[in-house]
Amino acid sequence: MSLPTPNFSSRNFTLTYLGWWTGWGLLHTLVLVDSVGLTTELAAYDSALTNGLLALAGYLIIHTMKFYQPRKILKPLTWSILFAVVCMASLHGLISHLRLIDNEGYITFVDKSLFIRGVFGWLVISLITIISWWWFYMLEQREIEQRKADTEKLAREAELSNLRLQLQPHFLFNSLNSISALAGSRPEEARNMIQQLSDFLRGTIRRDDQQMVPLDDELAHLQLYLDIEKVRFGHRLKTVIRKDDACATLVIPSLLLQPVVENAIKFGLYDTTGEITISIVARVDNGQLVITVENPYDPQTASPRRGTGFGLSSVQRRLYLLFARNDLLHTQQQENNIFTTTLKIPQPV
Repeated sequence: MSLPTPNFSSRNFTLTYLGWWTGWGLLHTLVLVDSVGLTTELAAYDSALTNGLLALAGYLIIHTMKFYQPRKILKPLTWSILFAVVCMASLHGLISHLRLIDNEGYITFVDKSLFIRGVFGWLVISLITIISWWWFYMLEQREIEQRKADTEKLAREAELSNLRLQLQPHFLFNSLNSISALAGSRPEEARNMIQQLSDFLRGTIRRDDQQMVPLDDELAHLQLYLDIEKVRFGHRLKTVIRKDDACATLVIPSLLLQPVVENAIKFGLYDTTGEITISIVARVDNGQLVITVENPYDPQTASPRRGTGFGLSSVQRRLYLLFARNDLLHTQQQENNIFTTTLKIPQPV
């Protein structure tokens, strides 16, 4: 339950508090007139003195709770007894000794009803004490939970950032090696690759502060990565990207697909000598974006289980940090020597 943060020193609270006691004072006055037989003037005096003292005690209790809140309610309840005694002693002193009301019959009535008034005052002050203690306790717990949530959020964001940063140096190192190899024999392709790498890195930096991006944007950025890889591997690397029309409005965590496709290239090309085709298919299933990445492998030279190395483990970790689920990445070795990686991306409501 979300509690509003009260400002007990604000004008609105003071007016509300005084308004409540004014209403209670009017009821007190009517009871004294109808049940006890006091005159309206005496009843009003009595109500003003009694409820004024109790209102002041309650106000002091509230402000005490605001700045000092014991862990257990028992201690504040003992305060309420003390406050009730002080209020009744003050009432008795004002009426009996200072003679604010010079009426012997009324003074006798006050003396006889002092114990009942004290019990009633204690009950009222205890109620104010319990409500104040609970209110500030709940606010403190909410603040603790909010600080904990903020700390966890910062930790998740730091880990997400770290996971993305770990992927870039490896790719950049390979790309620069390829550019170096092309610079002497095929300078035009080297210049083209430098431009592609520049566009890719610029897009990466631009997305650093984005968690979710449209699927079309992610696929466009992925295509920059694939263009660079195709320069490295030439005709050996072919890709097929398909998506359903229903995917047009769906979103995906930024920069999520590159490590998955990089993993497919690594375990599809590195241990084979011929051409390979990597298939990337996006569809909608039960309101979720489902992306399947397939790559062939040579069972004689490759172990598909190695495909669950850092690239996919980082993706799985990132999905867990974003969605608190461990079932959003699934890998499968098919009988036709195809390794399949399936991602499920829940969509925001």
